[in-house]
Amino acid sequence: MRRLLPLALLMLSLPVSARTLGSLEFTPCEVGQPGTGVTRQADCATLEVPEDPTKPEGRKISLRVAMLPARAAEPAADPLVFFAGGPGQSAVETLASVAPGLARVREKRHLLFMDQRGTGGSNPLACEIPMSMETATPSDAVLVKLAEDCRDSLDADLAQYTTSVAAADMEALRQAIGAPQLNLYGGSYGTRAAQEYARQQPDAVRSIILDGVVPPGLALGSEHAVNLEAALELILGNCTDQPACKEAFGNPYRTLYALRDRARATPLPVTLRDPLTHQVRELRLDEGAVAVIARLFAYAPETAALLPLLLDEAAKGRPESLVAQAALVFDSLTGMINHGMQLSVMCAEDAPRLQARPEDKDLVLGDSIIGVALNQCSVWPKGPVSPGFHEPLVTDIPTLLLSGEYDPVTPPRYAEEVQKTLGKSRHLVGAGQGHILLSRGCTPRLVGQFVDKLDPEGLDASCLEPLGPTPFFTTYNGAEP
Repeated sequence: MRRLLPLALLMLSLPVSARTLGSLEFTPCEVGQPGTGVTRQADCATLEVPEDPTKPEGRKISLRVAMLPARAAEPAADPLVFFAGGPGQSAVETLASVAPGLARVREKRHLLFMDQRGTGGSNPLACEIPMSMETATPSDAVLVKLAEDCRDSLDADLAQYTTSVAAADMEALRQAIGAPQLNLYGGSYGTRAAQEYARQQPDAVRSIILDGVVPPGLALGSEHAVNLEAALELILGNCTDQPACKEAFGNPYRTLYALRDRARATPLPVTLRDPLTHQVRELRLDEGAVAVIARLFAYAPETAALLPLLLDEAAKGRPESLVAQAALVFDSLTGMINHGMQLSVMCAEDAPRLQARPEDKDLVLGDSIIGVALNQCSVWPKGPVSPGFHEPLVTDIPTLLLSGEYDPVTPPRYAEEVQKTLGKSRHLVGAGQGHILLSRGCTPRLVGQFVDKLDPEGLDASCLEPLGPTPFFTTYNGAEP
């Protein structure tokens, strides 16, 4: 034992060797998600690409790539690549949270996470998002000024950060690692990016997973208000169908609108201790805040289960818990988005087809998202959008589509629309679930089986049947037993 100890210590002191994949050299790294304590060991590399693909000898930018290597001794030649949401979210920063959902795929294949240009470690276009729980909803003039300040502060050709250009970056990654084909996973906006890559490089794609599906023809933001309204009617309607919840809170959907109308007429200052820092914060419950709260709480069944209780408390003059929970979620989500990149995508791809919708004005979310986009895009550079970008993806590439029944932003009908032009596909819906299904129930196993066998119809999805909404909290101690 004594003779082995010095050798063991020596082995521990040696640097971990780099891992080469094609022409990329990966070295050990630790990646985490901002605002959380979640981290994950991975291998990291950088890929250099021209900022303007039409000028290959011009300015270069570096794209950050992280890899979770396959557990197999001899990995399959076709890794899975992850397309993040937003637009504006870092793929690498989401690695730690989404890796468990892709664990079955990792048994045989490398998982690759590349920050889309303009996000994370890929020349991020990070600016202040024009919303805050502390302040009133910005005026049109303020929104335009924020966009101008953001535009002028960034060292980038902002027209070169669209989805079409980013799809070419993914192809550059495939060629750099020498993969014959890629398996694609896209979540939310990432489904748009994955579909665009498959359109540009059909022979380079082995399989596609679309989770929280965005149809190519959809202008982002155009239906957020009506989609949220439909989700809230379903979610809060469940409360009136359950005796304990109805007895405790009556009709939470009406309570939501009563609270919105009160906040619209008289915005309410709310003083509370920050849930994370315990520092005193002076927040504001106005019409915009109520809309943000309703939208954010509808994203996941766990937060949706709290909504009737917190709305009831706020309506009875105790809004602190509602606002504190909303601030926690709001700060977390806004910290993940690179707003400049989001504008480069939306201003080129969506704003030209966005129109004000007067019929949305009286809905909970109102017409604020369309108004923000149109105001800020009036001063933002517009980049290239590839021919056919807004046309349906027509392919026989095996595709698995995933939806949450109560998704407030990408409802199941979007996946049904996209599926019409997919020759070998299947759409799975998680009962009672919200936005993004990957981590729910047996979905990781189904995803692993799909990527392995490429047989969407052969999946036994009966394991999803036990899914359902999280029981409503009737008190702060939880749901009725």
